[in-house]
Amino acid sequence: MAFRPNFRQQRSDRDRAARSRQDEKLQKMHARSAQRKAEREGSVLPQDETAAPASEDTSPPAGKTAG
Repeated sequence: MAFRPNFRQQRSDRDRAARSRQDEKLQKMHARSAQRKAEREGSVLPQDETAAPASEDTSPPAGKTAG
């Protein structure tokens, strides 16, 4: 004779699997978000540093004439 199905156990197994999939997705999402944030912070700083000296010096480069 076969065993009767244990619906509560099956349901908890499905819920546990779904929770683990959701946790993996959240971890991947947070990792991608952190990577984008790091890239954004890394790319913003060099632009600010290079823009500051350019705004101070408005004279044309030496040896070149406008014409």
